[in-house]
Amino acid sequence: MLKISTQFDGGHVDIIDATDPTNIQLNLPKDNAAEFHQWFYFRVQGAAYQNLHMHFLNAASSAYPEGWPDYQATCSYDRVNWFRVPTDYHNGILSINHTPLGNSVYYAYFEPYSYEQHLNLLGEAQGSGLCQIDDLGNTHQGRDINLLTIGNQAASDLKIWVIARQHPGETMAEWFIEGLLNRLLDHQDPTARALLDQATFYIVPNMNPDGAVLGNLRTNATGANLNREWLSPTLEHSPEVYCVREKMHETGVDLFLDIHGDEAIPYVFLAGTDGVPAFNEHIAKLQQSFTHAFKLASPDFQDEHGYPIDKPGEANLSMATAYVGQTFGCLAYTLEMPFKDNHNLPDDDFGWNGQRSLRLGESILSAIYAVSDGIR
Repeated sequence: MLKISTQFDGGHVDIIDATDPTNIQLNLPKDNAAEFHQWFYFRVQGAAYQNLHMHFLNAASSAYPEGWPDYQATCSYDRVNWFRVPTDYHNGILSINHTPLGNSVYYAYFEPYSYEQHLNLLGEAQGSGLCQIDDLGNTHQGRDINLLTIGNQAASDLKIWVIARQHPGETMAEWFIEGLLNRLLDHQDPTARALLDQATFYIVPNMNPDGAVLGNLRTNATGANLNREWLSPTLEHSPEVYCVREKMHETGVDLFLDIHGDEAIPYVFLAGTDGVPAFNEHIAKLQQSFTHAFKLASPDFQDEHGYPIDKPGEANLSMATAYVGQTFGCLAYTLEMPFKDNHNLPDDDFGWNGQRSLRLGESILSAIYAVSDGIR
C-alpha cells in the first residue's frame, strides 16, 4: 500500500489524494506562519517499480512560479545520494514522473541539509583545533544560534563575515558553507593558511534553524523573512538577526557574504551594494577585482546574468548585504546559487546540487585571498 510521510527534519508536503499512484495529488505547503510556499520534501513507501505521477496542484500560486519551467525535482533512496527525476510544469501544475526501484524513496525541492548535518558540521569544525564555537542566543523555538570563529582574533585582522540560509529552504547555502569550512580548516591548504595569517572569519552556517526543521521556504518560526529584518530586528520576532547583528557591531566587518539560492535564475551570481549611500569608488574597484578573481577560481560563477543593479540610493537597507555594506562601509555581497541546473555547466543527472555548492564554497576562498590586501 502506498504511503506518503513527512515526519522528519525538513519534511513538508500537503496530501490531497494518494490513492492512485498514477494520479497522486499534492499541494506545496505554506511556511508555518507565513504564506510562502515552494519547498517540499516527502517520503513515498510501497511503490517499488510503480510508475508514479505526482502533481502539485497549487504550483502556479507558489512564491516563485517562474522557478518551475526547466526545473527537475531531486530524488534519493538513502538521503545521501540525490539525483534529478523527470519533472514537468504545464497549465499551472508541477508534475513529477518517476518509477522508484525500491519501496522507500524521497523527493525534495533541492538536496536537503538536515539539522543533524548542521550539528555534525559544527562538531567537525571545532574538532579541527582552529575553530571556536560561540552561542549568540536562542531562536523562537529554543534552538541555538551558533557562530564559528576561525583565526587569531587579533585587533589588526581583517574581519570576514559569512552567513548562510537566512531563507531555510535554500539548503545549497549550507552545503556552500561546508565546502568553505573544509578548505579553510585544512592545515595543508596554502590559501587558507595565508588568509588566516591576516584575517579572522566569523561564520554562521545556518541563520534560520527553526525554519529549516519546520520545512519552511523563507521564514523563521514567527513568520519573519530574516532578510528583511536588518534595520530593526527584535528578540521577539527575529532573534536570529538581532543576535548576529549585535555581534557584528562588536567585531566590525571588512568583508561580508550572505549565501542564498535563487528559484528562477539558472546561474551562480553575485549582488553587490551599488545602491547604498556609502557606495564609493573604492568599493566599486573591489567589486571588479573580486568578480574577476571568482571567475578564475570557479567556472560555475558568471557575471552576465543576475539581479538588476540598484540605482544609487535605492538599495533596500532592511536586507543584510545592503545594511552591512552601508553600516560598515565594506565590500558586501549576496551570493546566489540556482535551484535548477547551472546553465554555465549543465549536468543532466544531478543539476545544481549539494556537492557543486560545496565546491563553490571551497573556490571562493581564492577570490577572498585575491582581494584581501586591498579590502581596507
